[in-house]
Formats: sequence, C-alpha cells, structure tokens
Amino acid sequence: MSTLTHFDTAGHAHMVDVAAKAATHRVAVAGGRIEMLPATLALIESGTTKKGDVLGIARIAGIQGAKRTSDLIPLCHPIALTRVAVEFTVVHATASQAAHVSCSATAETVGPTGVEMEALTAVQVALLTIYDMCKAVDRGMTISGVRLLEKHGGKSGSFVAG
Repeated sequence: MSTLTHFDTAGHAHMVDVAAKAATHRVAVAGGRIEMLPATLALIESGTTKKGDVLGIARIAGIQGAKRTSDLIPLCHPIALTRVAVEFTVVHATASQAAHVSCSATAETVGPTGVEMEALTAVQVALLTIYDMCKAVDRGMTISGVRLLEKHGGKSGSFVAG
C-alpha cells in the first residue's frame, strides 16, 4: 500500500512538493447524482422554478467550484485549469430507480499535479446548487455516488473506475 502523500515523515500535514514533477496534460472526470421527487424533477425540466434555470445555474456553480477548489480543500494546489465542463442527465423515476439528475464534470490542466479534486468539487457544488434551488419544494433530496470516474496524465498514469 502507498503512503499518504499529505503527511511528512513526522506525521505533520503538508502541501506536496510538485516542483520536480513534469507538466503534463491531465484530465479527470467525476460523477454523482441527486435523487428527488418526480414532481421536483418536472419543475426542473419545465424551467418554472422561482429561482430560474436550475441546471444552467448549477452548471455555472460547478465550474466556479472547480476554480475555487484550492480555497476549499486546504492542501490542494491552486492550478490553472484549461477546461471545466459540467453536464447533466435527467432520469425519470421507474419501478427500479428514483427520479434523479446525474452530474458529470470534466476538469483539465497542463501542469505538475492532477485535477481530480477540481472535478469532484465541481460535481458536489453543482449538485448542492440543485438542492439549494429546489429545497423549497423537496427537502428530502439526496446527493449520492459522488466519485472519481477516470483520470489521465501524470506519473501514475490512467485510472478508470470499475
């Protein structure tokens, strides 16, 4: 098993030194979902919520979240993102699944450290924005399944979730 990189030999938290790492093209994709009542999903699709275009605003919030990741996660490096894309898929309730909105976020950079945290933050912030905009009609919404789906670039190479 690998050691945790955010601790020095004395066990103190520190920011990882990436000065000697090569600047490479790095990509990360994260995903998650928010479950809700079918009526809430219908409101989102109709665009008739009091606060406006829920998914459009959540997309911008997710992008903003990716850009602010190092402000939120103490040991993340501030990085120059070259691309952030946030996409949503609306899924209607069936006998086997609840109504929900799935979110995927892709973050890219050319640099010495990865963008996994930026992609994960984008998903979380986008889903939290949906919750915030719809909580007046559905406080029982549940955010779940937020995880890294894939990452490419860097010394550790590629990862694709099973």
